[in-house]
Amino acid sequence: MSKLMHRFWSEDAGQDIAEYAVMLAVILVLVVGTVRLIGSNANNAFSSVASSLQ
Repeated sequence: MSKLMHRFWSEDAGQDIAEYAVMLAVILVLVVGTVRLIGSNANNAFSSVASSLQ
């Protein structure tokens, strides 16, 4: 049993997957935030242009 626990704590393969998952989550939060910010600003700009043309 102690050999199994030692092998479980000494392996690093699972740690790499967890690090990639955290990086992916951070990147997704940044992308979603940027898209939402740009989307609302673009919507305001198009609405302004459309109202000035009418």
